[in-house]
Amino acid sequence: MIKSAFFVLRISLAWGLAVLLVSFLYSGIPLLGQWDFPIFLAGMATMALVITGAFSHLKRVRLIAGHIDNGALDNRQRRQIEIPFEAGEAFDLLDAAIRELPRIELVESTRDSLQIRAKVARPLTYGEPPFRRYNPLLWFGVTDNQIMATVTPSHESGSVLLICEPENPAWSDWFLVDDGTNYENAEAITRAISRRVAERRRGEQASAAQTETEKELTVAKLSRLHAQVEPHFLYNTLASAQLLTKSDPARAEQMLGHLIQFLRNSLPDADDAMSQLGTELERALAYLEILKIRMGDRLSVQVDVPDNLRGTPLPPMMLQTLVENAIKHGLEARTGGGTVWIRARRGEDGIVAITVADDGEGLNTKNSGTGIGLKNVRERLRLMFGGKAALSIIANFPTGVAATITVPAVDAAPASNTDSRSHDDA
Repeated sequence: MIKSAFFVLRISLAWGLAVLLVSFLYSGIPLLGQWDFPIFLAGMATMALVITGAFSHLKRVRLIAGHIDNGALDNRQRRQIEIPFEAGEAFDLLDAAIRELPRIELVESTRDSLQIRAKVARPLTYGEPPFRRYNPLLWFGVTDNQIMATVTPSHESGSVLLICEPENPAWSDWFLVDDGTNYENAEAITRAISRRVAERRRGEQASAAQTETEKELTVAKLSRLHAQVEPHFLYNTLASAQLLTKSDPARAEQMLGHLIQFLRNSLPDADDAMSQLGTELERALAYLEILKIRMGDRLSVQVDVPDNLRGTPLPPMMLQTLVENAIKHGLEARTGGGTVWIRARRGEDGIVAITVADDGEGLNTKNSGTGIGLKNVRERLRLMFGGKAALSIIANFPTGVAATITVPAVDAAPASNTDSRSHDDA
């Protein structure tokens, strides 16, 4: 109540002094002094219109803001808004929010300097005002408001300084009111920014939930694949070991030892969905050692994986998939067999490249398969690492295929004590 009374008193005093000054000057002009009474009536009418306009402004601001204070009553509104995005994204979001304002007329947007200037037509809040030509609150007022906004970059966010004001100079605030239109504009822009930030957050949460669902589906598909492939491999290995127990017991014992090693490394780890290169290499080598016993001199294996890369994070069974592809689609159909190479290198960009190559049948042959395994590898890399990992397939020289997985490196201790010596029984 006190703030309302003070506001009405302030604008009334300003206009009262202006009316007295005009009356004094008018009465001092010769031959016009006889019109003192009409001048008095005009001054009283002016003050009546001013006080009525001031109360109308008070009522409308209370209706919009729900309260009366100096900030809400002010013709010039200032807001400091923190947007949790980097400065460029914050600027784009702010620009879109301003352009959606009703009655927007002109927007000047400079992305390099992160500044926006705009003009907004002031609405006729209650239609055409009475006594428009004679209303002193409209004599030297303008019909437009203006907006100035600047984004200040900070750490992973943008701080927005928003100013909404009339186009009149500041001294006019003693005489004129804006009927709360600049308060409306400031609040509308603030709400639009909050809505867009909330939409972005909901989109990110939905995307994360979808990614998690896709990851679970991929893991489920992989589990079904293991359930189909591992028993097939297990039966073949046990059948081979059974035959060797009669003809070559030592080799049968060796094969069973490698099978135990393979199964030990194939047990699922419920506490950690991510494996390591060292663990995956042990599994792949156990698999290859079994095949070397079955294929004899037809299969040669060479491994070059430095110890300091054994701790590189790698989704489980990924290396195994590439090794199985090299055997099944590259070497198994060849009468003379061939060689499988497993190699890992760390680049200067902090990326580890893991390559499985063979000198078998190569690409575009009848043994190329359906590509489901490689599609699964790419999908799991995307889900686990985003855009930081990839799988590439190229032709090996002079024959065969080279499949390379690139993943981010980590400085970790070796995952196993398997050495990097070349395995070669050719």
